[in-house]
Order: sequence, then C-alpha cells, then structure tokens
Amino acid sequence: MWIRSAAEIVFWLSGLTLFYTYLGYPVVLVVMSSLGRRTVHRAAWEPTVSVIITAYNEERNLAVKLNDTLALDYPKDKLEIIVASDCSTDRTDEIVRSFASSGVRLHRQVKHLGKTSAQNAAVEQAHGTIILFSDATTLYKPDVLRAMMPNFADPTVGCVAGRLIYVDPAQSSVGYGARSYWSYETFLKRHESRVSSLIGVSGCLYAVRRSAYVPLYNEACSDFLIATVMVEQNLRAVYEPNAVCIEETNQRSDNEFNMRVRIITRTLFDLWYHRAIINPLRSGVYAVQLISHKILRYLVPFFLIIDLLASLVLALFSTFYAVVLLVQVCFYLSSVGAWVLEQAGKRVRLLVLPHYFVLTNLASLIAFYKFFRNQRYSRWEPIRHPQR
Repeated sequence: MWIRSAAEIVFWLSGLTLFYTYLGYPVVLVVMSSLGRRTVHRAAWEPTVSVIITAYNEERNLAVKLNDTLALDYPKDKLEIIVASDCSTDRTDEIVRSFASSGVRLHRQVKHLGKTSAQNAAVEQAHGTIILFSDATTLYKPDVLRAMMPNFADPTVGCVAGRLIYVDPAQSSVGYGARSYWSYETFLKRHESRVSSLIGVSGCLYAVRRSAYVPLYNEACSDFLIATVMVEQNLRAVYEPNAVCIEETNQRSDNEFNMRVRIITRTLFDLWYHRAIINPLRSGVYAVQLISHKILRYLVPFFLIIDLLASLVLALFSTFYAVVLLVQVCFYLSSVGAWVLEQAGKRVRLLVLPHYFVLTNLASLIAFYKFFRNQRYSRWEPIRHPQR
C-alpha cells in the first residue's frame, strides 16, 4: 500500500536524521579529530588585555565580579577593565565608579541598544591587543588569562573560548537539564576545535584579537557569530579547557525557555545573513559543522513532529509502529508531568531530561516562528539573578 510505504520512508529518513544529529555527528567528530587533529602552536605570551564586562542593571552581582576580575593572575600594567553599561537604571554605574581608583573604567551607552552594541562601543575605547568579553554574573578562575593567552601565539587563532561550568545550588529540574545539555555541548566544542574551528563560544568567557574584531550589528548573537567572523578572515576559534569560569543556571523553566528562544532566534538571523559560509565548497569542514551542529539541531522539532505523524499512520498497519507511537506519546507526557511537578516545587530526576529536551525543542519552534515573522531581538533584558 503506497500510503504505508510513503509513511515508512518518511519515518526512517526523519529518524536517521535525528540519529545523526545527536549521535552520528559526535562520532564523526571523534573520528576526524583522531585522524587529523589540527593543533594550536602555543607559546608563552603576555599581550595587553582589555576585559570588557557588559552589564544592564547588574547592581546585585557587579561588585563581586569586579573584585574577581581585579584578582586575576596577570600583570596589572597589562590589564585594562572596562564596564559597558547599557543604560542601566539601577546602581550599576555607581558601583563601577567606586572602583575607579583600581583602574576600572565605565562606558555608558547613550541609548539602550543591547549587549552587542555595548560591546562594539567598548571595543572602540579599548587599548589591549586582546579583548576578553565577560558577563557580570560570571566568576573566573584566577589563571584564565594565563591559560588563554598562549593560544594567541599561533597566528591562525583569532578567538579563544574558555570552559563554562554551570552550577545549580538549588538543584532545580531546569538546572540539572541545563548542566546535562551543557556537558554534551562541551564535548562537541572540544572536538570541533580540534577538527577545524569552534562554531560558537560561551559568551561569558572568550577572547578575540583586537585586530580581528569586526563590529557586529546590534541584533547579532555575538557569542555565536564571532566564530564565523573569524573563519571569514581565515582565522579560527579554539577551545581552551583550562580557562574556567563558573555561572549559575536558570532555575525556572520559563526563564530557560525565554533565553533559548532569544538565542535561537538571533542565531537563525545570523545564519541567514552569513549563509554563504554554509556552503561546504567554500568553507569545507566548518560548513559541515554549522549544518550538523546548528541547522539540523534547530530543525529537530520538525523531524520529531514528522516522526510522530508518520507513526500515527503506521500504527494502523503494524504493532511495531503502534509501540513506537506509544513510546513517543509517553515521552512527551513525561515532559508535561515534569513541568506540573516543577510548578508544585517537586522534582523527579527520571523526568528531568525529557522535560529539558522538549523545552529546548519547543523553543526552536517558537524561534523559527519569530524568524519567519522577522521578529528581532536587540535590547538586553537579563533574566538570571544568581544568589551570591
């Protein structure tokens, strides 16, 4: 029967794409990095560094962050600290001025235009050979600069990303899901760096050659796009696992969901504006990484829906597909159950990963909706307020 045959073809093609996205691509990366690892020629180097901390209404975290930055193990005469305040309306600017005697400088934006715009403006005022970007909620290990700077001795390296470690003192469901997801992402970053270049960095800890920095448009997701900008200049972004920073996860599903929607929407626009680099004939392995890690990942919810609908049809003809359909339905119901339990202040660890998986893929669906409606994000409204 042609309906069954067509449904089976669709089901298995979609399923194989999902398999490749989550399992096949990591295996390919491991094999490629084992067969032809691209090394970084590290050497002792102490360039001047400008640390740019972007902030919008960060009075709760900023003093701790500035003391943490001042305590970095690096020559003080080679370290510049600039706080880019994106028209903060709380005590952020006042706190920065109280650190003026320690050499901390304040740049206040004239208009509230978002994080990327604030970064662009601060870079214009920076004097360092290397620019290090940071967030006000992120704490660094004292040796992060010592770990990162030797990578820049390699002239092919334009950007160095550190290792972000998420912590969740509240032991929330969302926090556990985010940490599990990030462990998987960190694995991919390590091997993507070895194969070619990172396709994105952790926005709270990455450094760029001042000479290679290109001002980004206000709506850009800078921690994603910066890697592509490097590749477009025949440079690469590399991962430095010994440069460690710590940040708290979101603890509520709505905050995590909104953050994911914002990030994915901005990344979709970035991919569209720089779509030429997705051509493997032009960008080689980097294009394959972008397609596998970003584009296919963001398309996952569509493949999930296709598999669900195909299973619904096939269940009429086969017990096997009826079981497959039941498994899918139970999986999605478990996510709903985890959300209900979260509202009640409870957590069932077995349900955490299904819940986070559905949350992130639902965020992708909403992001595509916003992308096709040309709804952009530029202004910066932080949603995390970690306890200190």
